[in-house]
Amino acid sequence: ELADTPSPFTTGVFDRLMDAYPDQKWIKMYETNRGCPYSCSYCDWGGATEDAIGKFLIEQIYSDIMWAGERRIPYEFLCDANFGILKRDIQIAEFFAEAKARYGFPQGVSTQNAKNPKEHTIEALKILERAGLNKATVMSQQTLNPDSLKEVRRENMDLTEYYGMQKQLAAEGIYTMTDYIIPLPKETYPSLLDGISALITNGQHNRIQFNNLSILINTEMGNPEYQERNGFKLVKTPITNVHGKRNDAISGIDELQELVVATNTMPPEDWIKARTLCWMVNLIYFNKLLQVPIITLHEFYGVPYGEIFESFMTHPKASKELPVFSEIYNFFERTARDMQNGTQEEFIHSPEWLDILWPPEEYIFIKLCAEGKLEQFYLESEMIMMEFIKSDKSVGPILDAIKLNKSLIKVPFQTEDLEISLSYNIWDIYKAVLLGKTRQLELESHSYVIDRTTETWNSWDEWCEKMVWWGNRRGAYLYGNKNPLPDLAGHH
Repeated sequence: ELADTPSPFTTGVFDRLMDAYPDQKWIKMYETNRGCPYSCSYCDWGGATEDAIGKFLIEQIYSDIMWAGERRIPYEFLCDANFGILKRDIQIAEFFAEAKARYGFPQGVSTQNAKNPKEHTIEALKILERAGLNKATVMSQQTLNPDSLKEVRRENMDLTEYYGMQKQLAAEGIYTMTDYIIPLPKETYPSLLDGISALITNGQHNRIQFNNLSILINTEMGNPEYQERNGFKLVKTPITNVHGKRNDAISGIDELQELVVATNTMPPEDWIKARTLCWMVNLIYFNKLLQVPIITLHEFYGVPYGEIFESFMTHPKASKELPVFSEIYNFFERTARDMQNGTQEEFIHSPEWLDILWPPEEYIFIKLCAEGKLEQFYLESEMIMMEFIKSDKSVGPILDAIKLNKSLIKVPFQTEDLEISLSYNIWDIYKAVLLGKTRQLELESHSYVIDRTTETWNSWDEWCEKMVWWGNRRGAYLYGNKNPLPDLAGHH
């Protein structure tokens, strides 16, 4: 019984280790309960506990949280499979808030939220948000393809409820992030594109985290019969930590994982295309490089999000007038192909930028800025987007949107604020969409001063770390969005 298990924290297990390294910053991996009531075929969490959820004593949890606060541990990763599934999680969120108020620590708490969140789930997240502790609220879907959900034995919450809750959280200023696994069985390239489009259309403008499907031992998906039935192609690759150092294993021995790099519904070339699509969507939409004009194309010109993303996949291959986008597309495609061949790990090692491993889309983001290619990037973006504008529509809104987005990208070495003038209320429309609302387009003069001096970065290394890395999960890459607190390597 977990209630009979003594705490390793308050019984002094870690005291000698922490005393030996007084300058070390620690992360606390912590459970308040153990187990999962679900039985997804790719996961052994529910199967390992036979659907039961064991609970640690609430008094012990309180003592553990205060112990960490008193020792100034900055970050707690809550390992509960479904934070917010129990009503007492409200009380646990209050414990974290009390520790922050009393000691100034923790500075961040990361949770994996209940698959079917209830009102008490939302209340617990609100408490963490008000205390300045919520790093990112994960509302997983993994896929929207009904055939895939059936094959992996997962039942997502009703999408109407999901979208409503997402909008409610956005109105409260709580950032959400959607997990999506590729390629789950039965998923196709078209179904993936449809799923991405649906999530964004219904309010996910902060982050879809596209996770590569890996095979875990003891899961249903780990059975050879399951893999054969779904036509899995597997490749072994080192497990690497996003934003971590390369080859940082103390033993010098890599831990390997088995990635699924093709299925019978997503053959090898389709998997490469799908992986390229996900990186492209992250770059232009969730890294905010083109989020404002993409939303404008959808809201004012009526273009489906899926068609917009497809255009950024097809045009770079077809036109010689898009050298920057051709370079981006070719890099993403080559990286996916090398992953499939087992010669490329999941992330890109960059000796020149912090000497760490970057998600491919962040690597390209840095490259565009550091190599002075943003200007050409926006010129080419305009060329691609203008093809959607029909003769009966004004080009003014899309041009304003591109101009605004370009001006909002956080870049280093800024010493002056920027004043821009727009002919349409694009900024108001954009902010409304982020909150799940609508706003009519109006032709009226608007002037804005973009604050580029309150938050500044005076070196590429500082900008890469504090802006690109730390802003990852919230996509805080536009001026006006305050960057989160320091983030940790290896944590999504």
